[in-house]
Amino acid sequence: MPAEDSIKPRRLRVLVVDDHDVVHWGFRVMLGQLPWVERTLSARNGAEALALARRYAPHVALVDLFIGSESGAEITERLQELAVPPKVLLISGAGRIAPSAARAAGAAGFVLKDWPAADVANAVREVGMGMTVFPPQEPPGSLELTAREREVLELIASGATNSEIAGSLFLSPHTVKDHTSKLYRKLEVRNRAEAVQRAQRLGLLD
Repeated sequence: MPAEDSIKPRRLRVLVVDDHDVVHWGFRVMLGQLPWVERTLSARNGAEALALARRYAPHVALVDLFIGSESGAEITERLQELAVPPKVLLISGAGRIAPSAARAAGAAGFVLKDWPAADVANAVREVGMGMTVFPPQEPPGSLELTAREREVLELIASGATNSEIAGSLFLSPHTVKDHTSKLYRKLEVRNRAEAVQRAQRLGLLD
């Protein structure tokens, strides 16, 4: 395969990696109508993605951030180890990944499933042409956390319970609950999952 074909192909082979049939159907319909798409391939897990990538050498792999129990970032890393790795565009309907973490895994971009179809298609094409596509992050200085609140936030992101956080930081459960409530108010969220997602968008978590 000529080097320029892998960088700026006239028509793209796109591999969609997702565990939902409706997502595959939607992308087949959307991408199949575009003149610059040669073929759309469908994989429902990491093993299928690797097998199809080895066989068809797709130019772009559109990989969901969460695929069952698998991580889209980990699948991205495995795809980058192939002899002819695809450009990876991570996509998600729930949750986000910091650009630094996406790049570290080898991804060239990240888009959300609630973007307009035309914007997602443009992102696929741009990544296939060697560009990067990342949504702008919210400014990291838009709120201030105390050192203790940052420690609590990091432990929340690790999956620790309030009792475990209390033990790690030598605090009472009541104090941990108080710090957590303040974090929710500052981040303007309602629960742990939203707190972690917003903190990632703000660049407060790696």
